[in-house]
Amino acid sequence: MTMDTESRGHAGSKVDLQEENREPAGPRNLASLSAYFFQLGAIGFGGPIALAARMQRTLVDERKWFSTEEFADGLALSQLSPGPLAAQLAMYLGAVSNGIVGGSVAGIAFILPSLLMVWLAAMAYVRFGGLPWIGAAFYGVGAAVIAIIVRSAWKLARTMLARDPVLWTIAAAMAILTAWTGRELVLVFLAAGLLPLIAKRVRGILAVPLLEILWFFTKAGAFVFGSGLAIVPFLYGEVVQGHHWLTDRQFLDAVAVAMITPGPVVISVAFIGYLIAREPGMLVAAVGVFMPAWIVVMATASRFHAIARREGVRDFVRGVTAAATGAMAGAAFILGRRAIIDTPTALIALITFALLTRTKVSELWLIGGAAVVGMVMR
Repeated sequence: MTMDTESRGHAGSKVDLQEENREPAGPRNLASLSAYFFQLGAIGFGGPIALAARMQRTLVDERKWFSTEEFADGLALSQLSPGPLAAQLAMYLGAVSNGIVGGSVAGIAFILPSLLMVWLAAMAYVRFGGLPWIGAAFYGVGAAVIAIIVRSAWKLARTMLARDPVLWTIAAAMAILTAWTGRELVLVFLAAGLLPLIAKRVRGILAVPLLEILWFFTKAGAFVFGSGLAIVPFLYGEVVQGHHWLTDRQFLDAVAVAMITPGPVVISVAFIGYLIAREPGMLVAAVGVFMPAWIVVMATASRFHAIARREGVRDFVRGVTAAATGAMAGAAFILGRRAIIDTPTALIALITFALLTRTKVSELWLIGGAAVVGMVMR
């Protein structure tokens, strides 16, 4: 992302400039804003960092619907609170523009396209006893997505962690812990948020009841900080190994569907919910995983600008962001072991990473190209 987040921690000469940037130029009515988020949800690939960067480029730099300060506040809130980052940011911008109704409509518009695509894929999956083409497409897509995740984690680290050794230590430790345990540990996230403060001062339809599904995915949504990708280890440990709702193969297919559809990666929970309890399971899983984000954004959007100026809050955000960056890298390692399985997939991942680094080619084209390569080779 291009936003210089370090400048948010400085006072003095930049305060006036920030206040000048508070008022956005250009129209941002609810209809145009929801149309934009619906389009982004339908074509946006690359994970939360890429989606947030696209929002900033379009809504702040090009259309000037929001000021730099408004966008920075939304990004900080999304990093500070649990929930998928990109969806939370869309809700926040909608809430800033049109209150609770705007935040709700913007969030639904952003989530709906990928939810519908996952629903169609899940119905076909059940109807035909699996989707062989998913495996073929995922052969190429999986490797490309790993490169996108690694690139996103690196960009997030460079932007948010700067040269702070404490934050880099948190990120590295979280990456190793996530890769080693295969799970996301929420207490570690909370500790990571507190560590910079301490360091600074020292230095249904089936056998599963729908309420159980709703409660499980609400907890999952409450434990996701910064990126929907970090939820994958948590889901695997509980859905496959804990509750035994899905097999290993079904879970990998769910991750594959999430990767080859646009929008928030965490929408894979809708596919999982469908396999557990068809449409009711899909809906309660989606509602559960996004509910914590909606509650946090709606409760804090109107006054978060003032809250974000507190030095302790900024330190906590930095710690949580560092942990989210590490968890994303750990998730990339876990998924990479299953996606990069031979020389061709390794080459796909390397080429994708190189194109992301050296060019401005859209992730949409990279995902599509990797899917075609995978199906041709298989």
